[in-house]
Amino acid sequence: MSGRMPLRGRESPQPDSILDCMRPMSSVGKIRRLLQILEYLQSGRRYHTGELSEFVGVSKRTIFRDLKVLQESGVQLLYDEAEQGYWIPPSTFLPPTDLTVNETLSLLLLGEKLGSSGVGLPFHAAARDASMKLLANLPPIMRNHLSDLSDHLQITLTPKHQFTNAQENYQLVLEAIQKRRKIRLKYDSLAEKAQISTLVSPYQVLFQNRSWYAIGRSSLHKEVRTFHVGRILEAALTDDTYEIPPRFTLKKYFGNAWRMIREEPEVEVVVRFKPLVARNVSEVLWHSSQQLEWNDDGSLNFHVQVAGIREISWWILGYGDQAEVLAPQSLRELILGHIDKMAATYRGSSHAAPENPIPGQSTAKSKPPTERDREHR
Repeated sequence: MSGRMPLRGRESPQPDSILDCMRPMSSVGKIRRLLQILEYLQSGRRYHTGELSEFVGVSKRTIFRDLKVLQESGVQLLYDEAEQGYWIPPSTFLPPTDLTVNETLSLLLLGEKLGSSGVGLPFHAAARDASMKLLANLPPIMRNHLSDLSDHLQITLTPKHQFTNAQENYQLVLEAIQKRRKIRLKYDSLAEKAQISTLVSPYQVLFQNRSWYAIGRSSLHKEVRTFHVGRILEAALTDDTYEIPPRFTLKKYFGNAWRMIREEPEVEVVVRFKPLVARNVSEVLWHSSQQLEWNDDGSLNFHVQVAGIREISWWILGYGDQAEVLAPQSLRELILGHIDKMAATYRGSSHAAPENPIPGQSTAKSKPPTERDREHR
């Protein structure tokens, strides 16, 4: 016999141990535990409090308290007399989605953060709207806990392209891929340093390096090219159809490019980073081919196999005097050329530092970054 029953056991049981009274539980920990319990109870099986206690690692007292919270929040918690266990009918919680509760939680948080205007992913404000609809289906107690968790979770993307009036073109590219119809583009090309017109068969859309890109075959160039969505001046869907090559992948297209510019030849790059930045560099997977070699003085030899040296040179320059290219010689010369031009720019600049600095402003040389500074690089 199953039915909506009062919780078994005493309403106010004594704590199992003094630790049960002392153990703090944050909102984040509590919501995760409640979600775990919900997942078990929605599985269709009946669970008694001893099993739930063992599964989530808390006392029976805490399980009784959690079950009461769920029941009071509107969750249809049932008790099966025959099997001596609790369960939730699958149709009573998030019925339209067939998502687990943890999956729903992830979607809610990512949708809210990445769909935020100004700081989220461009053109995806609808993700925030979708997360709000999912949130509306949660019981009140879960909404409250989720709001608390959301307040303590931030996702910050790197500075992005402004994409003024570009959303219509972005949507048109997606429509072209869906319908397999070519698009006629008028495009402000940095490579050609001119406005060009071309017929494009788009294969993929990619968000990388702060922007959205359409990648596809260009009739003008007679090869697959990358188009910055924000530089599309005009776009029109045509009736010409196309097929995406079955073996086309972004991995094959970009090859071993450092980021997005694939050039020849492919070379092994070795960069020595001084101890000040070595650990920061080592903590990031910058490229799939990278290898790390630590030196006795705390410096780091960074090895990577890349197709072309221009892109990686910009990354290396960002580390200033904390990075030295050991190989190849062509990259050393490219970096040195940039340094010479920078030195000439600064030596010949009319914006030299004033002889009489602003009162109160120190003229001392800047100090090296502290450990706290390095943590935020």
